[in-house]
Amino acid sequence: MSVPANLYATWRATRPGATQLHEDGPPPERLLQAVWQHQRVLRDALQLADGRAVRVLHPGFHNREPGPDFRDALVQFGNETPLRGDIEIDLVTSGWRAHKHDVNPGFRAVVLHVIWDGAGTDGLPTLSLKSRLDAPLGELADWFGGDDALRPGGLTGLCCGPLSELPREQLDALLQQAALVRLQLKAGQLAARARQGGWERALWEGLFTALGYKHNVWPMRRLAELAGACTEPLSVELWQARLSGWSGLLPAELPRGRGADADYLRRLWDAWWRERERFGDVILPRTAWRMSGLRPANQPLRRLALAAHWLASRDLPTRLERWFTREVPESALAGSLLELLQPATDEFWGWHWTLKSPRLKKAQPPLGEARLTDLAVNVVLPWLWARAAAGRNEALLKTAEARYLAWPAGEDNATLRLARERLFAGRPPRGLFLHAAAQQGVLQIVRDFCEHSNALCEHCRFPELVRRVK
Repeated sequence: MSVPANLYATWRATRPGATQLHEDGPPPERLLQAVWQHQRVLRDALQLADGRAVRVLHPGFHNREPGPDFRDALVQFGNETPLRGDIEIDLVTSGWRAHKHDVNPGFRAVVLHVIWDGAGTDGLPTLSLKSRLDAPLGELADWFGGDDALRPGGLTGLCCGPLSELPREQLDALLQQAALVRLQLKAGQLAARARQGGWERALWEGLFTALGYKHNVWPMRRLAELAGACTEPLSVELWQARLSGWSGLLPAELPRGRGADADYLRRLWDAWWRERERFGDVILPRTAWRMSGLRPANQPLRRLALAAHWLASRDLPTRLERWFTREVPESALAGSLLELLQPATDEFWGWHWTLKSPRLKKAQPPLGEARLTDLAVNVVLPWLWARAAAGRNEALLKTAEARYLAWPAGEDNATLRLARERLFAGRPPRGLFLHAAAQQGVLQIVRDFCEHSNALCEHCRFPELVRRVK
């Protein structure tokens, strides 16, 4: 028995919480929390109840313990100094007092009350999201499948048995269908951003976000917003100076030594010093960045130096479209995109991890294979799919899906390892994860089903749905 087309999409529609929402009614609070966590809002149009503009530099970290919903956020009201503190999410203004947050010491660090609809909260800065979503509620509910971390404990899921009994051809088809759902959801998110600022700005935000890795997604996205608004042509080095200056990560003191390395930093400072006053109100505070625990290759300034090459070329979107519409053998997909995105040379960043690190003995390219796969499956191919969907070009939609399904597997990580333990008892069929699509499909199943159940898989329909395939 073959797996029917769109079977996984049909299953997904039966998951808990997949019921249709009324656009005029409030969403579930969990969905509103997801909207805030992923900033599915009109980021350039946020206003407090008192009329001040709101700039979200970091939405904070989702708190699953007692206390405010998000910890350690970074927000800016008008032109004031950015504030670091907590965020509380409620459907209505009255939730602040009804839940006794006003007298709970654990909520003293709240700097912003985010609600679905309503007015201010007893002097506490209040932001209503009802008219500030980047997509209709129904589309956001379909996008959201649950974002809790996969539960630890090493327990094998109840779906492990049924999945292990599926013929290999059916298992491959099921994971591919789940992966294509994930592709379309990511494309929808990029399309929502494109409706606000155009396709190129959506691409830049996606690329910068992917370069930020998990630690620095939000400051990188803010820099993408700034870069996307610039229309003046700049050289690579001037872009590097501007991005470094905006980031707030340029060293406060110039190096005392001499040589090519010290000269590069001086040139950055000279270029930025001429623009610093002009951009003083958008410079990010250093507290916006998370620097501990980063691999050397993921250092923000090194990632920004790579992005500067793309910005300076001024034709990256066009070159991506040309790559997309030309014939490329499956075996050459990754190499052809790497050739497009990898700078020909960078005399400083090809030999350094940071501005202050010693020169490397061997040159290290700014873009590695692991980050390339992340860019391809999370940004480039979803962006191209979204463009094709907007133009109703079926041929290009199939091209995007074919390249997505053929893309080689990406780097392993803790989430994937836990997912394999849950779905395959840590022993997936040999060769199952040779392509990134299988990895993406597993992650989508986790998001749609595992995250709506508990460690014992209570009330999860996925095991029974898999049994029916045979």
